[in-house]
Amino acid sequence: MPVSDAAAVVKGLALEAGFDDCRIARAGEATHAGVFREWLAEGCHGEMGWMERTPERRCDPREVLEGCRSVVCLALNYYPGSSPFAKGDAGGYRIAKYAWNDDYHDLILPKLKRLDEGMAALGGVQRYYVDTGPVLERDFANDAGLGWNGKSTVQIHRRLGTWFFLAELLTTLDLTADESFGDHCGKCTRCMDACPTRAIIAPHRMDARRCMSYLSLENKGPIPVGFREAIGDRIYGCDECLEVCPWNRFAVESREISFHARGEVFTHKLRDFLTLDDEGFRRLFAKSPIKRIKRNRFLRNVCVALGNVGTAEDLAALEVAAADVDPLIAEHAAWAVGRVRVRISC
Repeated sequence: MPVSDAAAVVKGLALEAGFDDCRIARAGEATHAGVFREWLAEGCHGEMGWMERTPERRCDPREVLEGCRSVVCLALNYYPGSSPFAKGDAGGYRIAKYAWNDDYHDLILPKLKRLDEGMAALGGVQRYYVDTGPVLERDFANDAGLGWNGKSTVQIHRRLGTWFFLAELLTTLDLTADESFGDHCGKCTRCMDACPTRAIIAPHRMDARRCMSYLSLENKGPIPVGFREAIGDRIYGCDECLEVCPWNRFAVESREISFHARGEVFTHKLRDFLTLDDEGFRRLFAKSPIKRIKRNRFLRNVCVALGNVGTAEDLAALEVAAADVDPLIAEHAAWAVGRVRVRISC
């Protein structure tokens, strides 16, 4: 089969599997491999130690899959709507949109497996990932024309805006590569201006150690006091640089119901989360990406949010949390108690 025909078949299989877009890049060293190595050397990855392991594999898919000739880049829309709360309910806290319901890995991996089986029938050998493997996925997505990398380092798609997941298959199939779409951010700096902690230190350059997503998810210890106020009412991740992107005017809600808000989570008030024991936490967040950070980091985040927006009604729950046997929870709850008391005394 001619390579152009094979590429068309692969794209058809991707759409049948449920992906919203599919583009193809040539396998080789990632375009920004040098920049990535500099970023690691400067320590901007923080505690994400897996990023510095075998960087040569992360920078070149041919080091991951012997005989790799192409990278199939995929996009899946996850936009769940504007608010997870019932109409008329302000909610009082924010969770990153991708975590409103089920873990995206559980949805995307079966789609990748289905596509892998179809490509195997064409004679290809594949390895596939959804942010779980050593691939600089945004570089190959850029090369393939699957959007472009914004100044925030978030990938932007002309139809999906910022609300989509990337996935990829490394393959031995020699597929016709697509052309790059180019950078369409122009002079816009909304994402940089909106970042509460100034984690976007330059266009296309992110210091993860300052990013609220990193601080609330990947960071296993205390949240630095200097960043706590900036976190505001966010208790898992941050969408600020995604929300403000003007390309989101084209975004439409995902057809995947498992990305839409899980009602039993968003009926909780902030202080209600503090009553969760380990079993209650696992039950409430079963199959959710939030479950990954475990109860202590989640309640740490809740305490910080209450320190910023809590009222006198929240003090009793915070005082109980300040006596929690887990020191991470106790310290952040005590900080929040102090903040609320100062606020209500003014």
